[in-house]
Amino acid sequence: MMARWRHCAAILLLAVGFGQAEAARVGVLANNFFNEAAADFNARLSGHTFTPIDASGSPPSLSSLLAAYDVLLVYADGPFAISPAVGDVAAAFANTGRPVALGTFYDQIRSVAAGGNGAGSGWGALEALDPNVTDGAGVPYPGGQSRTLNAAATVPHPLTQQVTVLFGTKWAGGNEAKPGTIVVAEWQQRNARNTIDPAIAYRVTGLACVIQIGIAPHYAATGSPPAVFGTDFGGDFYRVWQNTFDFAGRGCVSSAPTVPTLSDLALAALVLALAALAWRERKRAIARR
Repeated sequence: MMARWRHCAAILLLAVGFGQAEAARVGVLANNFFNEAAADFNARLSGHTFTPIDASGSPPSLSSLLAAYDVLLVYADGPFAISPAVGDVAAAFANTGRPVALGTFYDQIRSVAAGGNGAGSGWGALEALDPNVTDGAGVPYPGGQSRTLNAAATVPHPLTQQVTVLFGTKWAGGNEAKPGTIVVAEWQQRNARNTIDPAIAYRVTGLACVIQIGIAPHYAATGSPPAVFGTDFGGDFYRVWQNTFDFAGRGCVSSAPTVPTLSDLALAALVLALAALAWRERKRAIARR
């Protein structure tokens, strides 16, 4: 009998503790290749939906983003004159408690980048929240740079779950973590400042959680002909992005809520209370007939 009581109580507690869905509506916000990235992730990743947002002409309003998305993915490819305004609205989104993920070539646009495609036009208020600065150059253009995951330095974390191999032959790296940023994976190669080049990092500032992945999310659309998975980029590339949106979908919480352990006496009292409540409701239903 006690085992049956424990089972009933456990079901109740699980229902309370794990009631929140983790599926995320992700807005893919960029000035180029937003359609391709959204389509690739919709085909390759599970549990989330990805919608392209064209930010090449003007930034979306905060109200439109909050109405439609739980998470934003922000990056750039090519010159992006209005990137400060886009960064401002992305920062406002993050400050409401909704996570933002960043990918290459975010670094080329950052205001401290020396050279690169975007000539350092900056990301406005988002630069106060992002996990990394560049190494002074970001990803070199047009030649790029090769990066391979340093698996021995990977920290166990939801962002690194099942990630053992990751590489990009051109479009990755070029970052340096800010003080206080949590780096859970790094590249084998050092950055231009001869310090650790973060592969996966995140930063929490007040309500804002910003995750930065040091490889292009739209890698499959880069180049002519387009880059080939397994040759130009690969390993656990899609697992990294799956983990990113899973983690973001949980609000950057590293673990599920802990289900409390109850003694047999407490379990019995809980089940009896539920039974008494059911009996009272049944009496009321009979009285109303």
